[in-house]
Amino acid sequence: MKRKYQIHLLTAAVLSIVLNGCFSLTLSAQSGTKEAADKPTSKAVDWKLGVALYTFSTMSFPEQLAYADSASLKYVEGFVFAKSGKELKDTVLFKLSPAGIQNLKKKVADQGLKMESIYVVGGKNVADWKRDFEVAKAFGVKYVTGEPPRNMWDSVDSLAGIYGIKVALHNHWKENSIYWHPDSVLAALKGHPNFGACPDLGHYPKSGINPVDALKKLEGKIIGIHLKDIAEYNNNKIQDVPVGTGVVDFPAVFAELKHQKFNGYVMFERDTKEQPNNLTSLKQMVNYYYKTLDLPRPFFPK
Repeated sequence: MKRKYQIHLLTAAVLSIVLNGCFSLTLSAQSGTKEAADKPTSKAVDWKLGVALYTFSTMSFPEQLAYADSASLKYVEGFVFAKSGKELKDTVLFKLSPAGIQNLKKKVADQGLKMESIYVVGGKNVADWKRDFEVAKAFGVKYVTGEPPRNMWDSVDSLAGIYGIKVALHNHWKENSIYWHPDSVLAALKGHPNFGACPDLGHYPKSGINPVDALKKLEGKIIGIHLKDIAEYNNNKIQDVPVGTGVVDFPAVFAELKHQKFNGYVMFERDTKEQPNNLTSLKQMVNYYYKTLDLPRPFFPK
């Protein structure tokens, strides 16, 4: 009887160990699942990472290129009202001669960078938009980023077709842009096959819009993205903060872009002008991007 009692005790002890081990494994698996849910998967993304050169808007175009290169980025998005540098008498880009633009285009290549988009301002008439499309064509970009007025939609779409350059509709905040809401972007896209979207993620919260919700609405229409952060919602008086330090949920943003199988352009941008410049915060944002996505840093040989 005593032997049977000992066997029962031994069996119970072994069973307890097994059950505790299984419970621990279950908790560990659940913890791992939660961590995985909180962080985008490490699957490689086919995004063209770069910087909108407006981040260095107080500098000349050649200086902007040098800063982009210092941040180990491959792509840049220019803007037509940038100063061209001392060599070209600081003439703004949209007033340069064809030879002047070729000079700057060579600087892009010499720096080992690619400029496949440019921010344009256009204007109130076709001639203004044609001027900017001529600049875009001379640089050899694939799309322009801008905010054409509603009465110019048909004309700008037509010009985009003629030049073979897409138009990515950019948003600012409510009362500052007709594109402040993703629904207004979708309205502009109707009947305009050469239009797409360039959601500026840092501007949506100023109008009380969750950037992830905006991306969901624009699925399949996004050409490029301006990666920007902001400190709070519903305040259009404040300027941006470095990506990853504000209210934008970037892990959710990245997860949504992966879900959409997005393969376009992701451009860091700062509107705030830090001193002496935004290079430090740009490098900080680049590090945040790779860490959050759990991606290795690429090497770009010169």
